[in-house]
Amino acid sequence: MTRPFKLVDVFGTAPFTGNPLAVIADAEGLSTDEMQRITRWLNLSETTFLLAPTDVQADYRVRIFTLARELPFAGHPTLGTCHAWLEAGGIPKRDGVVLQECGVGLVEVKRDDGRLAFAAPPLVRSGAPTEAEIAEVAALLRIERTAIVDAQWVDNGPGWIAVMLASAAEVLAVDHARYHSRRIDIGIVGPHPAGSDAEFEIRAIFSDAHSALIEDPVCGSLNASVGQWLFASGRATDRYVAAQGSCIGRDGRIDVSQDKQAQVWVGGRTMTLFDGQCRG
Repeated sequence: MTRPFKLVDVFGTAPFTGNPLAVIADAEGLSTDEMQRITRWLNLSETTFLLAPTDVQADYRVRIFTLARELPFAGHPTLGTCHAWLEAGGIPKRDGVVLQECGVGLVEVKRDDGRLAFAAPPLVRSGAPTEAEIAEVAALLRIERTAIVDAQWVDNGPGWIAVMLASAAEVLAVDHARYHSRRIDIGIVGPHPAGSDAEFEIRAIFSDAHSALIEDPVCGSLNASVGQWLFASGRATDRYVAAQGSCIGRDGRIDVSQDKQAQVWVGGRTMTLFDGQCRG
């Protein structure tokens, strides 16, 4: 059996500069084990599987897999999947708004200045980490505890704990550990100098299926929850641009905004770079 397959570049400034996403459409009939096996074979940070919605309000349903597990929500897979669905001829039930059904429920996606943007879902865990949790993160990032200006649980599904450093330069200088005995998802944030093309530098360090700590090129879910933190703490107002991926040869840019209802939106460029068929 063949199924439509796309590789979509998400959050890039040009082709091959963002985070690649594999999208497999018409995924009905694939088991969870088969989806996980396909994801591991493709060896990208995430692969998504498009399915018919079970919620009458939704336009489509998506299952999101990393190399290690299924996620209830992830950011660049949300934008990339919506892009693929629209490009394949999907027509939203509501004008100008796409409703995606996934593990966290319904996620709204809209066009924003010609780009797609998703509504950041509510956090499933927030608040200040314990000193022991912050010390663990500092040790894994191989930095002094005193280098961490602030820290927050910003978990919207994957499990993020975020730390704020004094500057983007400090974020870019982090040389993190390569292994951790248990799963952890760490976000690192630091401000760029005034006048830069991005206001904040973001890095996402997470555990893979073999307990190695690796870096995500450009991470929508982390940018969504960090955005909620930055707006709530007054470190950002209305709208900003974040940069991500510099340390691993990418050039991601993420547009983060907050509307009058205090809803945070995360957007960026999406582009299909490969289009074909999945056999199996």
